[in-house]
Parts: sequence; C-alpha cells; structure tokens
Amino acid sequence: MSLKIYLNGKLVEQADAKVSVFDHGLLYGDGAFEGIRAYAGVVFRLKQHIDRLYETAHSLLIDIGMSKDAMSAAVVKTLKANGLRDGYIRLVVTRGDGDLGLDPRKCKNGPNIIIIADKIVLYPQELYTRGLDIITVPTVRNHPEAINPQLKSLNYLNNILAKIEANNAGVPEAIMLDGSGYVAECTGDNIFMVKDGQLKTPLQGRLRGITRDAVMEIAAKKLKLDVQETLLTRHEFFNAEEVFLTGTAAELIPVVKIDGRRIGTGKPGPVTLKLLKLFHELARKDGVKF
Repeated sequence: MSLKIYLNGKLVEQADAKVSVFDHGLLYGDGAFEGIRAYAGVVFRLKQHIDRLYETAHSLLIDIGMSKDAMSAAVVKTLKANGLRDGYIRLVVTRGDGDLGLDPRKCKNGPNIIIIADKIVLYPQELYTRGLDIITVPTVRNHPEAINPQLKSLNYLNNILAKIEANNAGVPEAIMLDGSGYVAECTGDNIFMVKDGQLKTPLQGRLRGITRDAVMEIAAKKLKLDVQETLLTRHEFFNAEEVFLTGTAAELIPVVKIDGRRIGTGKPGPVTLKLLKLFHELARKDGVKF
C-alpha cells in the first residue's frame, strides 16, 4: 500500500515524494527531525516534540516558516490520510535547496518539510520479554561544542558509526560514552539504571528524550522513586539492579547484560516492567487526540 506523504503543504503519493539532489539535508545533514508516536488515536506529547523540533531549528538558524499549531495539524492530517491510529511519525525539516557549497545563505527558497506516517518495529517483541544484551563501543558521543547532543539534527553519523560497531559485535544496541568517559546514551535510546530505590540516568552528553522525561515523571509520581540525573560510569551500570532503555521507537526495553556482565538477576526487573505498563497507560491519554 502506497503511503501518503506530507511534502511542503501537500499530501502526495509515496512515489512522488521527492526533493532536489541539491537539498542541504541530503548534501550535509543540514536540518532537524523528530520521531513521534501515535497510540489509539492520541499523538503522544505532540507539543513537546514540536517544541523540540523548533528549538533545534532555531539553533541551526532555520526558519521553518509555519506556526507550531500548523505543524501539529499537519502531523494529524498525515496520520488521518494514512488511516493510522497507531503509528510512527517521522517529521523532517531540511534547510532546503542550495548549491554544492556549504554556505546556508545559498538556500534561498526556504526549508523542505516532510512528514511520514507509518509503522515501526525497532526491536523484536521477544527482546521486551527477555531483555537486551548490549556493549559499550569505542565511538564517543559528540562534544557539546562540536555537535550538541541536544540538537536532534539530520547529522546522525556519530550514532551510525556506533551502531555499526554494535552490529559488528552482534548486539542490537550499544552504550556511547562522552569525552570524559561517563555514560552518555545509546545509539538511539536514553539509558536508565535502578538501584536501592533510586532511578538514575546520565546528566550530560545525551538528548533530552521525550519518552525519557515521561518515564522520569512516572517513576517519581507513581512509584515514588528518587529520580536523579547524574554522572554515571559503566561501573555503576554493571552493578545496577535493573537497566533499561527509552526512546520514541523503542518505548521502554530492559537490558540484562552489558559488556558480558549480568545485570541484576539477568531478567527484566520489577521496576522496569511496572514502568513499561504505566508508560503504555500514559501514552494513550497524554497528547493530541484525533
């Protein structure tokens, strides 16, 4: 079945959704994106996703050229056009068409705005029951003054290099450290650990994930856990009672082994499983209904 793609204000057939080879997003990774989920006719935390998109664009000095409300409406319109009540939305804003040089001032016609609504399966279902075996990779997370990890830009080469290392090691995901040796995040997910009634997650070197924030709120309000953003090394994660990852596509998935070290009992822990259940409950009511 052909998808309907939102492209610069129009819904077009998938085969007709095309941009120029001179688009700066293609040539240089010059743009911003968001991955968003819809659950049972609710776009989960759409406002927060749109806010983050516009923050990234602002830092990149890209004028999106449409209001946040109009962008939100375009997301819902694309979902409806594809008959999706549960789905994954990829929202992309490139700087637009320029020339073969770097200078962004040459992109005179404004951004290209693309919205794709489809299904996504990041990990097989059995891994949510069994848990992930992951490793730490040599590729470190970008320095904040090189490409700030808070920017959800189209330049994902740092993450892709780390993902290649995970693939070569035969594992589905990998931990990336920051330049000081502290745990930052995984190639596409944020990371958490549970120990002694505390839920901890890295303070620096990571994207501020929308699912990450939701899980922190649930843990504090519903489970009364002491939630901390702090500097964490691999040693802390090796000796955690539970470890799990969060992300829009991944949702919340347990980790049972890191670099050959068993985590806790070697099975998904009770806090992880409770948080996963509570997250699914929240996701179906915290957002924009359509």
